[in-house]
Amino acid sequence: MSTEIDRMHRVLAAQRVAFANHPYPSLAERKRKLRALTAALRRHQDRIVAAVDADFGARSAAETKLVEVIGPILAANHALASLRRWMKPRRRRTELLFLSNTARVEYQPKGVVGIITPWNFPLYLALGPLVAALAAGNRAMVKMSEFSPRTTALLAEMLGGIFGEDEVAVFGGELEEAQAFARLPFDHIVFTGSPAVGRLVMKAAAENLVPVTLELGGKSPALIAPGADLADAAKRIAHGKAFSSGQVCVAPDYALVPRDMVDAFAEAVADAFRRMYPQVPGNADYTAIVTERHARRLHDLVADARAKGAQVLAAGDDDAGRRVALRIVTGVREDMGVASEEIFGPVLPVVPYDSIDEAVAYIAARPRPLALYAFGLDGAELERVKRRTHAGGMSVNDWGWHAFNHDLPFGGTGNSGMGSYHGEEGFRELSHAKAIYRRHRFFPVGLFYPPYGNWVQRAVMRFYLGKPGSSPAGAGERPAAG
Repeated sequence: MSTEIDRMHRVLAAQRVAFANHPYPSLAERKRKLRALTAALRRHQDRIVAAVDADFGARSAAETKLVEVIGPILAANHALASLRRWMKPRRRRTELLFLSNTARVEYQPKGVVGIITPWNFPLYLALGPLVAALAAGNRAMVKMSEFSPRTTALLAEMLGGIFGEDEVAVFGGELEEAQAFARLPFDHIVFTGSPAVGRLVMKAAAENLVPVTLELGGKSPALIAPGADLADAAKRIAHGKAFSSGQVCVAPDYALVPRDMVDAFAEAVADAFRRMYPQVPGNADYTAIVTERHARRLHDLVADARAKGAQVLAAGDDDAGRRVALRIVTGVREDMGVASEEIFGPVLPVVPYDSIDEAVAYIAARPRPLALYAFGLDGAELERVKRRTHAGGMSVNDWGWHAFNHDLPFGGTGNSGMGSYHGEEGFRELSHAKAIYRRHRFFPVGLFYPPYGNWVQRAVMRFYLGKPGSSPAGAGERPAAG
């Protein structure tokens, strides 16, 4: 067993003891922790930029500050403003049979939450779930990616200055450590990453019956309507594909475009990219691909498409430092890798369609994505798309920003995951909703005890069930009361 794995077990034991001794942090305690976290992010913002840049080999400072620093601050601020309301017990109605008694739901911290974080937004995807865990009153252990060692070290130092290890602890390590972490008997696991790894995490968690929240990604489509403003849609999709070089779980993966607009759309996307990122290679605002292996995979996908007859439009040149300019791929066929694999980089396949219904059917026939983007749809078309397709979330006439608004839930569905960890839904996800029924002293529940057959029981049976073979008129429609 590695030293880091041994430490995982020791910290989990310590957090369990600490939670048992203090199982319900007060509102004031939770707010104190969230405020300390936002203060640390502001204090260390320049060090965060430097660490993430070093891990990527070149990461846009503006993008790092926007997502890795401002993003968690927005999440924490939203929790701070809403936490009193979230923590308040909710009254529920009793059944008519139990009228005059009380029913409520109280939200109880689960205990120790395990957070497994990918490399692409190492702080935001660690601290977003951490905000939800702390708001819900939990303790947390965070497993960072092996591809972000400098960010991991900084986060461990930063959180170590706020929390004891029995509250929040950060772990690094390689594949062995990640597998061991997923097998720990947490009270909940939040995993962000690929569907393939998500299945492994869920399988490991099942050994201890640990509930999981999975944010997984997938091929998120961008649907361009015939009446859309082509230049505007192209600009926003180009930004989505170029932001962090497309290494974003909610990046638009492919575009569905009316057949007669495909060529104009491809040129508009390339032009928008060149305007946002002139002088690629060498533009410091353009992020590098995280590893040589990932860069090679992207080049291989493009080469495969070209070999099978696709046309590839390069919006710029690459450099030796893993900055890969956007490629727009047209003439896409189903046997091409760009049509089936999540791309996670600056490659945009363009799929033609002849009617909105055809485009909707294309989306609905594929695994459910984490995000769906719609541009230029009229009201009826938009309703049709919303109701006939499934996706974790949706932005209309833009990309990705639904995931940056923290009063909205962020989560997947089907192949793109399960559960949510933003806003109120995140608080509920990492809390146990405990049902509490209270009988008042004089409620005659004994009338329902054996021996059976008294007149009250017969009246209740007649009211709810009617005579055998008949249906009691309206009995099933009576509302619960309380």
